[in-house]
Amino acid sequence: MKYRAEIDGLRALAVLPVILFHAGFEWFSGGFVGVDVFFVISGYLITTIIISEMAEGKFSIVNFYERRARRILPALFFVMASCLPFAWLWLPPSDLKDFGQSLVAVSTFSSNILFWLESGYFDTAAELKPLLHTWSLAVEEQYYILFPIFLMLTWRLGVRWVLILLSIVFFISLGVAQWGAYNSPTAAFFLLPTRGWELLVGVFAAFYLKYNTHLKSHSLNQALSLLGFCLIVYSIIAFDETTPFPSLYALVPTIGTGLLILCAVPKTFIHKFLSIKFIVGIGLISYSAYLWHQPLFAFARHRNVVALPDFLLIFLCVASLAMAWLSWRFVEAPFRDKKKIKRRSIFVLSGFILFAFTGIGLLFHFNSGFSDRVPLELQDSTLNKETKECNFKFSETINVENLNKCISSADIFLVGDSHAGSLAFTLQTELKKSENKLVILQHSGCFPIEGLARQNDPKSCTDFIKYLYKNIFVDNNVVVISTRWRFYIIGTRYNNGEGGKEHGEDAQAFEVNIKDNELENYISKKIEDIAKTSNLILVNQIPEVGIHVPNWYFQYSTPLTHSYVEYKKQNNRINKILESIEGIKVIQTQTLVCNEKSLRCYTKLGAELLYEDDDHISAAFAELISEQVSIMHTGGY
Repeated sequence: MKYRAEIDGLRALAVLPVILFHAGFEWFSGGFVGVDVFFVISGYLITTIIISEMAEGKFSIVNFYERRARRILPALFFVMASCLPFAWLWLPPSDLKDFGQSLVAVSTFSSNILFWLESGYFDTAAELKPLLHTWSLAVEEQYYILFPIFLMLTWRLGVRWVLILLSIVFFISLGVAQWGAYNSPTAAFFLLPTRGWELLVGVFAAFYLKYNTHLKSHSLNQALSLLGFCLIVYSIIAFDETTPFPSLYALVPTIGTGLLILCAVPKTFIHKFLSIKFIVGIGLISYSAYLWHQPLFAFARHRNVVALPDFLLIFLCVASLAMAWLSWRFVEAPFRDKKKIKRRSIFVLSGFILFAFTGIGLLFHFNSGFSDRVPLELQDSTLNKETKECNFKFSETINVENLNKCISSADIFLVGDSHAGSLAFTLQTELKKSENKLVILQHSGCFPIEGLARQNDPKSCTDFIKYLYKNIFVDNNVVVISTRWRFYIIGTRYNNGEGGKEHGEDAQAFEVNIKDNELENYISKKIEDIAKTSNLILVNQIPEVGIHVPNWYFQYSTPLTHSYVEYKKQNNRINKILESIEGIKVIQTQTLVCNEKSLRCYTKLGAELLYEDDDHISAAFAELISEQVSIMHTGGY
């Protein structure tokens, strides 16, 4: 296969936006599309090699996998091995357990499936996972398994039928991706069936250039290559995490990449640009750069806990490229040399190392991240002490018979999102003392107030709210609502004003058009409506920290406090709404953990942590709230 320097330049155009996106620079809000560019390039290069060898009757599946192993595995193994000591030293037990699972998944070419399955509400923030980026390698590896076999089975039918079958797969995959981006976005993002069409863009480009020459019109090549370049740059700048992906939107960078492969021929502006030695150099080390950047960012964020300053993020970007050059020079290049390392050695060594990483990962998993590395108080988890008795999660399948049985014998209901879930076990234990039966109805990430759904809320959230209004907010039932008021109403992740900022996306806009100056009245009216048919106890907005509390105490011995002034500033509007509504009782959670004199809020009570992460409460904090609920319930009704 003839070397094309502009393809390496295109790799640079793919990897740099990915690195800058994961660094968090806003100008590269769509930098994640660099992965889509890589998919198209991979589809093109692999197909070109395979069909050229098939046309000559020289294709060997063993040779193919040898080339893939030499290209992918040595640098990957080197990065994984380099992560191990830092994971042991810096990751708390729950994260080390997750890291172990990712080691197993990477070793079995299934990390995309793992990250899809574990991407729930309580999952560690994506930017804290050292091996998250390997999901795209898993997609490609799964493609490497299936695509050569497909061509071997269909090649005798002729190129025409091969392309017809591939076109059918392309449109099915694209259709599923479009549907999935709106109905099952996590699965659509991570899995091969919704990414396969992107690889096929490169496949079609390879077939075209195998049996046709480049376009002869210089003007047309010039225009189409410029268009392709602009499409990629546009998607990098204009797209962001709220863009449904990989939907039809993904056609923008992938078609752009296809146009560059087909039309960025010598003497065009884009060919000259992509062939600049410096850019080609970055392209040559792009694979290693991709491997290194995520672990560097993730471990730095674990180690610092607070938000990383820009100068450190820039340093880490440069460090990714420096480490990439070392990997390319001393790991990638030597292992590609067949004279130095024979095929048998590649296969045997790869199998042994994959087995070793799988064993280490299982060791981390089954030992729960070696929790004995940390003090007992850092291991406490209300989320892991979840009660099975009359606790119903509406984002999952529910036993209707058990639900109806629990509701018919309930004394009090706890309703809300994951904040209700972190209170549930302790509140149920507290209420049992007075022989009151608690029923928990929760939906993670769902605000249990009618009419305030946001555009990114799933349908199950709407169904959950309808159920509450029909079956729970009736008959003067005693209802405790515990939810993350500030996030749903204001829509932003918490920033404590002192360098601590919660990881994750902000909420999208409300589905209904509510003017900002009418929001208070709207919320008050909705809660008043519930209060007319129910006896309400509201748990107000707990003081959020903006810093993962257990991770802080895992890293540092100094006490962690945060600003009471900032809490008041960001929650004054919400708490005033709750306090102004007649006929309900409100638990003022800030009075339990914040000091009016020092204007600081605390994260520890004696030796016990008050938080599970940066906003979910621990058993110790839940006990304080549960006592208040019990007093209000027994004394007020």
